Amino acid sequence: MPLAVLYHSPLRTLQQMTVTTPNSSHQGGNSLNVSSSAQPQSTAVLLVNSHGKYLLHLRDAHKPICDPGTWSLVGGGPEPGETLDEAIAREILEETGLVLPHVAPYTTARAHGPNVTAGNIQVYTARWDGVAHDLPVSEGIMFAWFDVATMEQLSMCPWAHKVIKAHHAEHPAPQVPGPRDGAGQGGAGAVKNVIGAHLFLKRENCTLLGLRHASTAFAGGEWHALAGRVERESVRSCLVREAYEEAGIAIEPADLSLVHTVHLLDDHENAEPRLQLFFQASRWDGEPKVREPDRCTAWQWWPLDALPDPVVPYIRAAIEGILAGTAYTELGWESAAPAPDGR
Repeated sequence: MPLAVLYHSPLRTLQQMTVTTPNSSHQGGNSLNVSSSAQPQSTAVLLVNSHGKYLLHLRDAHKPICDPGTWSLVGGGPEPGETLDEAIAREILEETGLVLPHVAPYTTARAHGPNVTAGNIQVYTARWDGVAHDLPVSEGIMFAWFDVATMEQLSMCPWAHKVIKAHHAEHPAPQVPGPRDGAGQGGAGAVKNVIGAHLFLKRENCTLLGLRHASTAFAGGEWHALAGRVERESVRSCLVREAYEEAGIAIEPADLSLVHTVHLLDDHENAEPRLQLFFQASRWDGEPKVREPDRCTAWQWWPLDALPDPVVPYIRAAIEGILAGTAYTELGWESAAPAPDGR
């Protein structure tokens, strides 16, 4: 059955949504279940797509709410007179605008901490294969799809992370066929290129750079652009996430434009080639602030004609390329390039 996205007529959409209650043989039996005497006080839903990714909701960071600034699940507590099934149907509609044909109870989890009414959460599951960025954001910051491996790099709500890992263990993501042996190989064989997403912010002829913590493995004590390694996500999605997590800057994906690409090969042995993509934001919300002090100790606007020293070399090269109006730079490939005759 196709899944609908409706943003109007709340009464009609709530009537269309059904919650399927499984019998005892479908209750799962994982370690998150609690005794039936502990009545759940709230609800949440695992929204999963056909690729085995989970829809996460980035919560506001500076509000007196439970698990602020973390990636968590859609959900909330029942209103007076509501059952848990009715509550999750309403929460899905209010937070995402979605109408889903089947929402089934999965397990219960326990939440605790500041601004949390300690208690059990009834967790449901549902399937949806839509585009996360098309969802209306009525509260919080944004929605995004993530696989379980990428979640290890996120600031996750602890109980939500535990539930997702338990569900993933019971329902592993479908395998995606890989390339055929020998397909597309060049002279030295095909190799993986790591993709990096970088933010070029420009304001009054200045650009934003961050000073990396001296103890970081890469470029410790050097100035670097706001950036992140792209996992199982689009480059824009990665950059939107990194901008908020690293500096508290909110950006819409549609406001990001690709302005330069650096194809980089570091000079150490067995270095992985890297494709560094630089996007300029036409607009954004928020002033940069240090949110990951173990990685970045300061954010500062630097004049484009007076960049600080030291700057990560490929960052400087990219900025110079942007100012020159060029689209592409290669670094480190001189000694790696094969001879024209292939020898």
